[in-house]
Amino acid sequence: MQYLAVLVWLAVFAGVAVLGYPIAARLFSRFRSGGAGFALPIALVTIWLPVYWLGKLSFGPLTVAAGLAVLVGVAAILGLDRGAIRDGELRLAEGIGVDRRAVAEAAVVFVAAFLFLIAIRSVDPAVHAAGGEKYLDYGMLRTLLRSGTLPPEDFWFAGEPVQYYYGGHLLAAILTILTGSAPELAYNLALAGFYAMLVTAAYDLAANVAAERDWKPGFAGAFDAFFVGIASNFATVGRLLLGFLPPGLRSSLAPGIEALPLSGEGFSYWNASRVITDTVDGNTFPTINEFPLFAWLNGDMHAHMMGTPFLLLAAALGFALYLTPAEERRRRLGLLAVVPLLGFFQIVTSTWSFPSVFGVTYLALALAPADPTALLPEPAAERVRAGRQRAADSLGDGGDRALAELERLLVPLGVLGGLVAVAGVLALPFLTRTMTGGSERTIALLPAAARSGVLELFAVHGAFLLVFGLFLLSRLRDDQRLPLVTGVLGVGGVAVTLPLDVLAFTLPLLVVGWAVLRFRDAGYETVLIVAGAGLVTIVEFVYVSEQAGPLRMNTVFKTYMQVWVLWSVGAGAAVAGLLGGAKRAVENAERPAFGRGVAVPAFVALLVISTSLYGGFALSGHFAGASDPTLDATEMPSWYEDDELAAVDWL
Repeated sequence: MQYLAVLVWLAVFAGVAVLGYPIAARLFSRFRSGGAGFALPIALVTIWLPVYWLGKLSFGPLTVAAGLAVLVGVAAILGLDRGAIRDGELRLAEGIGVDRRAVAEAAVVFVAAFLFLIAIRSVDPAVHAAGGEKYLDYGMLRTLLRSGTLPPEDFWFAGEPVQYYYGGHLLAAILTILTGSAPELAYNLALAGFYAMLVTAAYDLAANVAAERDWKPGFAGAFDAFFVGIASNFATVGRLLLGFLPPGLRSSLAPGIEALPLSGEGFSYWNASRVITDTVDGNTFPTINEFPLFAWLNGDMHAHMMGTPFLLLAAALGFALYLTPAEERRRRLGLLAVVPLLGFFQIVTSTWSFPSVFGVTYLALALAPADPTALLPEPAAERVRAGRQRAADSLGDGGDRALAELERLLVPLGVLGGLVAVAGVLALPFLTRTMTGGSERTIALLPAAARSGVLELFAVHGAFLLVFGLFLLSRLRDDQRLPLVTGVLGVGGVAVTLPLDVLAFTLPLLVVGWAVLRFRDAGYETVLIVAGAGLVTIVEFVYVSEQAGPLRMNTVFKTYMQVWVLWSVGAGAAVAGLLGGAKRAVENAERPAFGRGVAVPAFVALLVISTSLYGGFALSGHFAGASDPTLDATEMPSWYEDDELAAVDWL
């Protein structure tokens, strides 16, 4: 295998992350880690932005060098003490410290995740035609490296610019140039880099959310790294459990689904990504329900994967906003100023997920302890408060509280509108030139008959739903839990009858999550719970009608990856909170030792085991009979015929 190339990429990642650390430390000064886990994504976005604009004139090594120079300049301005520079010294600016432990944690997580994915790709490195769009992704990388300007040429349609979001492939091309790699090696090395960035960002954000709540940050980070990097949905364990049921009951509960023997015989890594189906007029249409391990095991280098670390960067900016008090208005505005730049980057990289960048920002503003009107200029804030007071006087008792909550909904919406407008203006050339040609896309209403069933939803989201349900119950007083459970069961029964099965799961998360954030003991982990629940709910009612697939196949595909990433952070922190609460309950004798003190750890252990089964079966099959490892993406599988290989080489 190409070990030197692996070391070179790790060295470049380390160097770029060092340059990104001062920016991360400025943005995330309230984080336990100083944002160490986000240093690399921030640095890469900082390089990408000037490269994208300069690439309109010329794209190549000089353009990448200019982007790197911008990163160095920004890092120096934000990170170095200017007084020390005048005296001929290099010293970090006041307020920017280096937490060696946090940096070491981020580095260890990144390297472990990177090498894990390198091992996976080394036994199946080829960009072959089976099971995905690897030809598209590798073709985009090769075309960018030889195009000379942006947007790149469409390699399937010579002489025309590509009609696709290519920002992630552009980032892979930048890394290819920085490392001096051949593209056939860069494909798999970049793929491993995106995976490692995702796992590291998830670890860092969950650990910081937990630390703010006085829970074990290491526990939260480790669980989150597991949820986002290893865990799967319940489809595999569900098929195993089906084998223990009588055939009649099995066929009625899960028609058309084969039970999986304990030996794993007949297992396919593909099945767990095709759980939810849409049925209209007797015709069944599949949807795609990917999760990170499936996506990276499958080996496409696709937009919905490359955008995930930067979606978590948006969530981290939301957390920084959530933590910053209202009186620090300049700092909050500074954080908000980064959001349109990140939103613009996400439009070009993964257009499907850019609304979530702004959605998470909105929730962070609406649900933060700080008054959102403090963001407005003082005259505007005074007019808003005066208008609320006049309305409250006319409504009488209780009106002020209701109007204050309404104000929390509307003021952030106005702020968000401005941010979206800025991002839209920045992305206008891309949206008008690159994304308007080709297929037509419209927003359509999903037919009621096509909505997901309760068992399908539980198979895909059940692990998170169990964690969040238990966690939100723990946030309530004892006398509130029974009425809540009764209400949830009632809502679930009505929802399934209508049929609006999704509301049986998401409505309690949305309502209870919002309520505990505003009136009880909850933190940013619950903001992420609400965000994911909102996304799951939306795709049960509307979808993007396009040529990519029937009904909402592509909508569920691109949305559910975002849900998994956001919910993994919430679940990591929630598990740490549950374990911490169980430990305190035993120590304070609030519960019998055999009750909460054993039940919660047992629940967590079962959760980890049940969501690990897919990875165990999939990876054992993946490595079985592996040949000599290589990272050469053009090393085609043995099942290709000679004439097919010749055609692939020519292309």
